[in-house]
Amino acid sequence: MPIQHRNANKKVPNNISCPHCDAPSDFLYFNDGKRRQQILCKVCGVLFQIDKKFRKPKTNYWCPHCGYALYRWKEQKLVTIYKCDNDRCPAYVSALNKLNTQEKELRKTKSSQFKLRYQYRDYHFIKEQLEHSKPDPVKVDLDKIHNSPNVLGLALTFHVSFAITARKTALILKDVFNISISYQTVLNYAESAAPYCHLFNLKYKGDIDDISAGDETYIRITGKHAFAFFFISTNNHKITAYHLDHSRGTLPATVAMLEACRTSKPDQEILYITDGNPAYPAGIHYINERRDPNNPIKHRKVIGLQNLDEESTLYRHYKQIIERLNRTYKFHIRNAYGFNNFNGAVSLTTLFVTHYNFLRRHIALKYKTPVCLPELESINTIQGKWCRIIELAKHIVPLEYDSFNL
Repeated sequence: MPIQHRNANKKVPNNISCPHCDAPSDFLYFNDGKRRQQILCKVCGVLFQIDKKFRKPKTNYWCPHCGYALYRWKEQKLVTIYKCDNDRCPAYVSALNKLNTQEKELRKTKSSQFKLRYQYRDYHFIKEQLEHSKPDPVKVDLDKIHNSPNVLGLALTFHVSFAITARKTALILKDVFNISISYQTVLNYAESAAPYCHLFNLKYKGDIDDISAGDETYIRITGKHAFAFFFISTNNHKITAYHLDHSRGTLPATVAMLEACRTSKPDQEILYITDGNPAYPAGIHYINERRDPNNPIKHRKVIGLQNLDEESTLYRHYKQIIERLNRTYKFHIRNAYGFNNFNGAVSLTTLFVTHYNFLRRHIALKYKTPVCLPELESINTIQGKWCRIIELAKHIVPLEYDSFNL
C-alpha cells in the first residue's frame, strides 16, 4: 500500500526509485528528518542515499587501533582523508575520556573543533610537484661579461655576504675600487650566479646529522606573503634544505623535508624538530609511507615560547638553532625591501645558502664554515671563493632528483 504523506513537501520526488527492488517513489519516505538525504523503502526495507557524497564507500584502509574499515570522509585536490567511524575504537574512546567537563559541553555545539577519531591521509602528489625550488636559467652569460671575474666576486661579496643593497654595492665599487657598474648590473650578476650556486649547494651538501631542525619564515613577494622553508643540521650547523612557496601547507613542507633527508645514509635514524605547524607531521607521514618501514623518520614538536610540556622542554635548544638561522636570513634579505618576482626571492635565498654553508665562519664551529671544502681552503679572499664556487659549479651535471626514490 502506498505511503500516505500528511505534508506534500515531505514526499519523495517522482524520479527516485528503490535501487534494490525498483519500487516507485510512492513506497519511499525520508528516514533522516529535516536532512532529507536518507530514504527507506517500505517494500524491501533497504536504506539508500540521494546524494552519493553521504555514502560511506568501502576502502582498502583499516584503522590500526580497532581494525575497522575507514570511510572516505573528505576528498580534496591533493589529499583524500579517511576516517574511522567505530564508536568503540580504543583511540576514539581514549581521546574522548581525556576531555574535561568544559570541553565535553563545548563538543555538544561545536564538535568539529575536536579531532577525536583516527584519520588517514592519502596524498596525491606527483613528481613535478615535489621538485625543489630553483632559480631560473642563467640571465647573463658570466663568461661574456665586460668585467673580470674578480669584479663579479666583489659584487657578490658586498651584495650577498655583507648584505649590502645593490645600489650601495655599485657605489662602493665606484668610490673604493674605481669600478663603474650600475646597480642593475649587480642584480643581474646575482641572478646569473644563483643557478650555478644552486647546483653547487645540492652537490656539496654532504651527509646530514641525525637530528635536524626545521621551520618556515615569511617574506614579501609582490606585496604578498610567501614562505621560506629551512632545515639545518644541529651539529655542523649547515643548511640541508631550502624551499620557497606561496603557502606553508603540507606540499612545500614535504619538499623541504625530502631534500633534507636526500643525502642521509640508508640505515640512518633521522629526527626532525619543528614547531606545531600540522604540515610537518603530515609531510613526515607521506615520506614514511615510501621509506623503509623499519627505519621511519621521527618527529618532535616544540610548541610556543614557553616550555609547557615535557617534549618542548627537552628539544627547545634545537628549535633555537633554526630560529637563529631565520634571523640571519632576514638580515641578509632585508635590504631587498621585499621582492618584485618569485625568481628574485629564490635567487637571493640560494646565494644566501651558499654563503652560509661554504663562506660564513661559525662561532659554534670554532670559526670554521659548516661545509669545509679543500677547493676553497687555499683561497684567502671571499671574492676569490665566490669565483671558485661558480667555476666549480659550471662543471656540475644537474641532479636527477627523484623524490619518490627514498
